Amino acid sequence: MALKIFLFLLGFALMVLGLSTLILYINLFGFGYNFKEYICYIIKLPEFYYLIIGFVLLNVSILLKGDKNEKHI
Repeated sequence: MALKIFLFLLGFALMVLGLSTLILYINLFGFGYNFKEYICYIIKLPEFYYLIIGFVLLNVSILLKGDKNEKHI
């Protein structure tokens, strides 16, 4: 149970970090970037990978089976 909570919180934190950075970089459109250049630039950033890793951790924590003695609510 503690592992599931830890994975959930870590995944949530990484997703918030990644998404907030992607939203901040939307300002690149104001400097003349088009959508293709924006995507190519975002893929090179480590925050993009934080978003993906956070999404995976969040899903793993939700889909992870509990112990036999764990009570289901």
